Amino acid sequence: MTAPLWLTDPFRAMIDPIDRETFFRAYHEKKPLIVHREDPGRYAGLLSIARIDDIVSSIDLREGALDMARSEPPVQREDYMFDTGYVDRGGVANQYRQGATIILPQLHMMDAVLGEFCRAVESLLSCHVQTNIYLTPPDNQGFNTHYDDHDVFVMQIEGEKLWRFYETPVENPYRGEGFRPDAHKAGEPVAEFVLKAGECIYVPRGLMHDAQTHGDTASLHITLGLIVKTWADLMLEAVSEVALRTPAMRHSLPPGFARPDFDRTDAEVQFRDMAEMLAREMSVDGAMDFFVDSFIRSRVPNTRGAISNYLAPTSASQTFKLRPFVPWRFAGDETENVIITAGGEVRFPAEAEQGLHTLLDGGTVTAASFVGQDDSAAIETLGKLHAFGLIIPV
Repeated sequence: MTAPLWLTDPFRAMIDPIDRETFFRAYHEKKPLIVHREDPGRYAGLLSIARIDDIVSSIDLREGALDMARSEPPVQREDYMFDTGYVDRGGVANQYRQGATIILPQLHMMDAVLGEFCRAVESLLSCHVQTNIYLTPPDNQGFNTHYDDHDVFVMQIEGEKLWRFYETPVENPYRGEGFRPDAHKAGEPVAEFVLKAGECIYVPRGLMHDAQTHGDTASLHITLGLIVKTWADLMLEAVSEVALRTPAMRHSLPPGFARPDFDRTDAEVQFRDMAEMLAREMSVDGAMDFFVDSFIRSRVPNTRGAISNYLAPTSASQTFKLRPFVPWRFAGDETENVIITAGGEVRFPAEAEQGLHTLLDGGTVTAASFVGQDDSAAIETLGKLHAFGLIIPV
């Protein structure tokens, strides 16, 4: 059975026919991308209204796992939440019947299919990817005009949504720099269009927008949020690393610096001297390596199949390959080998090095690939790789 495009090539599934190079050169953090196509089943299997119904009706969701919104009149927490902190299923259905949008934040954390999709996108972009799910009944709108503080892709799963784009009052807002309706007036739309099932849009952070259901059926869409590291983050980390090895940077500010009569002349000279020192001492490699390790370790491991197929490998001849989209970095010395991957570190004996390199270089492996180990030790290495989600059977 052929895997769906949204899993094998998630970026292409979203932006095709625009290629990745064109997207990052012409659209990324610059302007929105609207992809229309006649392919309503493009995201089939990723999510459905029926799946949302199953989740809401069968899982005891706690506060934070489900939210509701309606532009007018607003939905109140007590309309769909019990005092115990659990979701009131009947209240959710009743508010949805009255035009409220059902929101499932971070659904990828509890849905295996969405989780796998997010991991695939993360592997391409090297950023945290999260989902927010929006199910809106016909002729209704969940939110008023606003902008987001992170870039998003919107994938229309079922139904249709009428979108309006406005100006961009804040270019690349910081994470947490929320939209203020009193400061940013929408004005007239600069673009208005209907997004149909199987279509996708990219909305850069800071672009004001709103949307409402179009037509006489409910609208279900996935908002894929990209939580990125910025150049400012990298610079701050590089400064921190210099400060760790430079005692002068850890000295306190001059006594009385907050007094109205404080003379800043000497402080300005010292500040400029330190800025020149930072320019000489800061290392992009040190800061970047820290971000690489932090990103890899903070990913959610994909161990699908590790329980149901816990005896893998079943023989010394069984063949394995690296799991698609698994994040990793190899480290080792004469005593052991370490694969830094989603969730932390997995350690192997030094004798496993040749087989590990074959695997990480994109090859397939059997017990015989680990020439430094006997069959028993090699099978144990393969079993450990499989248990931690690093390999899958070919």
